[in-house]
Amino acid sequence: MKTRFLIPALAALAFAVSASAAEPVQVFNGQDLTGWEGNMDLWSVKDGAITGITPPDPADPTKGIIKHNTFLVWKGGTVGDFELTFKYRLEKGNSGVQYRSKELEAGAFGPVLSGYQADFEAGTKYSGILYEEKGRGILALRGEKTIIKPAPEGAKKPKPVVEKAGTVGDSDAIQAAIKSEDWNEYKIVAKGNHVQHFINGMQTVDVTDEDVANAPKEGLLGLQIHQGPPMIVQFKDFNLVPLK
Repeated sequence: MKTRFLIPALAALAFAVSASAAEPVQVFNGQDLTGWEGNMDLWSVKDGAITGITPPDPADPTKGIIKHNTFLVWKGGTVGDFELTFKYRLEKGNSGVQYRSKELEAGAFGPVLSGYQADFEAGTKYSGILYEEKGRGILALRGEKTIIKPAPEGAKKPKPVVEKAGTVGDSDAIQAAIKSEDWNEYKIVAKGNHVQHFINGMQTVDVTDEDVANAPKEGLLGLQIHQGPPMIVQFKDFNLVPLK
């Protein structure tokens, strides 16, 4: 390429890159829960990380005291098209990050959300999947590439059709790369009706949501405490970048 063409080409490339993403948005200040709402008996900041707990039930210490899933909700704005990375650590149980979600009527133990969830758990099956909380359920298992179609007309239960369109990785290999009770990095990329999850650099799902009437397009960001056994979940190092 001749020099006179090089500079305009580089300028065009720089413009394309800058036009595709905005500046990062601060989600967590690393010190307290400013900008977040939830049951503060369950949520706090410890060692620079947002920390959620399910205390044991005095009547049965093998069970947690909460009786429904509840969330810490970010009130700094909504998310639509974005890229989010964060680190998480989990002791027992199940958790996840809600996005493009809506707030339902609160329960006895705090806020309740419905929408897409980047799931993870202390077990070996669900980390990395796309789940729709209080909605259409599992939209892609770990390792799957799926296309979500509307429920057939006249169906008694309006359950979407989940079409398998390929794979993005081996589920067992992804699980083997997840550190138990240690810090892992999660990434969510959502653009239009296309959603991708990654854990520790390995893609876990790829979903194209063509169920237009039900596909969430913009909404709240939230962190989950799941009903079940006593558990501890922590989150830190959030980096939220809106995509234009």
